[in-house]
Amino acid sequence: MKKSRYTDSQILAILKQAEAGTPIPELCREHGMSTASFYKWRSKYGGMDASLMARMKELEDENRRLKKMYAEERLKAEVISEAMAKKW
Repeated sequence: MKKSRYTDSQILAILKQAEAGTPIPELCREHGMSTASFYKWRSKYGGMDASLMARMKELEDENRRLKKMYAEERLKAEVISEAMAKKW
């Protein structure tokens, strides 16, 4: 997964500036980002504080690990079922 140029605290600061009334195009130009990035961040992180953002990132990492574990176990089960079918 691609690493963001901006830290969580920077993203939150940018979103707070927008809430304070700074125009979005000016804010994006100032920070060197696209408006699409801003709107994506706003939809994902809008209304969060730093602790909620950190918790969400932890949950995303845990979800990624669980999905990987499931895929590996499913593959093992498939290989075993194929091997059992060939024996009989």
